[in-house]
Amino acid sequence: MIVTKFGGSSLADAEHFKKVKDILAMDPERKFVVPSAPGKRGPGDDKITDLLYAAHRAASEGKTFQHLLERIRARYEEIASELHVDMDFAPEFSEIEKNLKTGATPDYAASRGEYLNGKLLSKYIGIPFVDAAEVVRFSADGRLMEEETNAIMGERLTNMRRAVVPGFYGADAEGNIHTFSRGGSDVSGALVARAVNADVYENWTDVTGFRMADPRIVPDAQYISTLTYRELRELSYMGATVLHEDAVFPVRKAGIPTNIRNTNDPKHPGTMIRANAGQNDLAHVITGIAGHKGFSIVSVEKDMMNAELGFGRRVLQAFEEYGISFEHLPTGIDTMCVVVHEKELEPHKEQVLARIRELCDPDTITVSDHLALIATVGRGMVRNFGTAARLFTAISAQGISIRTIDQGSSELNIIVGVDEDDFETAVKAIYDTFVRM
Repeated sequence: MIVTKFGGSSLADAEHFKKVKDILAMDPERKFVVPSAPGKRGPGDDKITDLLYAAHRAASEGKTFQHLLERIRARYEEIASELHVDMDFAPEFSEIEKNLKTGATPDYAASRGEYLNGKLLSKYIGIPFVDAAEVVRFSADGRLMEEETNAIMGERLTNMRRAVVPGFYGADAEGNIHTFSRGGSDVSGALVARAVNADVYENWTDVTGFRMADPRIVPDAQYISTLTYRELRELSYMGATVLHEDAVFPVRKAGIPTNIRNTNDPKHPGTMIRANAGQNDLAHVITGIAGHKGFSIVSVEKDMMNAELGFGRRVLQAFEEYGISFEHLPTGIDTMCVVVHEKELEPHKEQVLARIRELCDPDTITVSDHLALIATVGRGMVRNFGTAARLFTAISAQGISIRTIDQGSSELNIIVGVDEDDFETAVKAIYDTFVRM
């Protein structure tokens, strides 16, 4: 049994609806479908979700918003007309307008995109519709209740041969709508896959799986055929955005593989993500490279720091008091470095430094801004001697200074910090060394 999730770009217009129907027909095991709201049809177009948020803002400010609802309705009616689907949207939009006038939440407004698209897709492909509000459970404060969702959804879907369950939203016990963060339909699809104990969770989008590096930096970067959930977590955290990072947990917990596929190239196998994968199928030592700009390093130096009980805790306390989470903690005997997001540190920089001085009495504190972090990830790195040496040599050969190094105990990744101006050059150098040579 296969659960298929289709993103907004895969359902942007009638032609894409037809592609989705063809994909479902290609394999009779594709029994449960999780759709997003229609995305952009091209440059300059609007996503349905963005228009719904705009309508809510206008309504909450007492401004006219009906023209936005008309644009949204026209989009759905255009798709339905081209698909020859007889569907009356008037009652639905009348209900949405009434609710927006009477103080509906932003989550309710945004959820209507998936809700309406699910009903339209259900009618077009002839599969029963199940409202996500009835099977995806949130707490009153908007937290997903995963185990309760799994029980409710499993009971509802077990006896159904097929179903369309819209993504992105659910409801609390009182029926109030809550949504995931943007891109959260990935999470919805994973929840459905777990609830029905699917063999595979297919996530259909507009890209052919993960690439080994950002194609904006390395245009011909190879596609990754197989990676593990741990590798995915590392790459997603460092900027690879093909899949919503929270989507891995329900299917990973159930041992269900995830297949990233391209709606516009359905015969391509895409990227398969598994709980475990061997090294025999690896074409290269590394699996992928990802990174982010916009970090700062706060370096705290003090002689005999290692012998001072609680020193590290007090340094981190200064950041915690101002709501700043740390990313990495490279340390030496007399030096502790705290890597944080620059935008989080900047508004509180002087207060944090003053608090570190007060709590720790360091010899010196220095701050370096405009740092980029690059993660080189791969299960093949564990048993390949000299991986770190090759990586550092590749970067230094470009005349780039490495500002910080962090390698996890699992040896699954090596993270290096470089100046932001050197970010793209460093990524290219790593890719060339491990993939092209």
